[in-house]
Order: sequence, then structure tokens, then C-alpha cells
Amino acid sequence: MRLSRFSDYALRACLYLAAHPNRLVPIAEIARSHDLSQSNLMKVVNLLVDGGVLASTRGRHGGVALARAPRDIRLGQVVRLMEGDGDLVNCANCLLDGSCGLVRVLHQATEAFYGALDHHDLASVLAVHPRTLDLLLSASTSPSTATPCPGSTERTPSA
Repeated sequence: MRLSRFSDYALRACLYLAAHPNRLVPIAEIARSHDLSQSNLMKVVNLLVDGGVLASTRGRHGGVALARAPRDIRLGQVVRLMEGDGDLVNCANCLLDGSCGLVRVLHQATEAFYGALDHHDLASVLAVHPRTLDLLLSASTSPSTATPCPGSTERTPSA
């Protein structure tokens, strides 16, 4: 199974935000740090905000942040928002439509895929490799230009 570019962008953005939990992060900063298209990232961020994964604040000192603690956001939720729960193949114009055993097998494969993603949250992914958090933190702007996240509580990236 291959993930769309939107899923890739969504996972990268969420990991970046998980590494920067106590401030609003401009979308441009995330795009710059991962060398992503800012216009596509903005579309992804809007979907994540609508899906309740991210919170956003508009304006000069605005930005985005995780809507919940990193340990409360499952990878499966993020990917489902980007990919949807639809079928892997479109059987509408197939000769075997309604009479094919492949549909059931592909459905089982999709469920297994999302099931595996549902076992992992953003905090656990940050903790898997010893360099992940350091790389994400070093890619950010200096803390002096950071905008604190309104109502944020002090928490570590693994909180």
C-alpha cells in the first residue's frame, strides 16, 4: 500500500508539532523544515484541523499546534483523515462487480494496515529512534521567536 503525499505531509507535520508542544508553529516553518510545498501543507493542515487533530490560530502571531497530547493522537487517525476509509480499488466498472472475492481480501488488508497504525501514537514514534526528536528540534526557528500556545500547559514532547 502506498500513502498519498497528503498522508506523508500530515504525518511529518504532526511529528514536527509533537516535538514543539508549547507553542504555535507557523505552517511556513513546518514546510521549510521538511522541504514541503507550503500550499499543499496548508490544505493538509486544514483537513487535520477539521478532523480535530490540530488546532489553529489565525493572525500575525498565529500558527498550528496539536489539539491533544501526542500520546492521544494515533497514526491511524491521521492517515484515515487523509486517505479516507474507502476501498483500495474501484469496482464500479469491473466485470466481477459484486461477484469477486478480491474485495474481501483487500478489505482485510486495509483493516490490518490501519490496525497496525492504530497501535502507535505520535509520542511513541518520536521515542523510537534516538535522533528523531533532536532533528525535529534543530530544524525549528529560535525559541525567542516562538509564539506560546494559548492555554498550553507545560508538557514534554512525549506527554
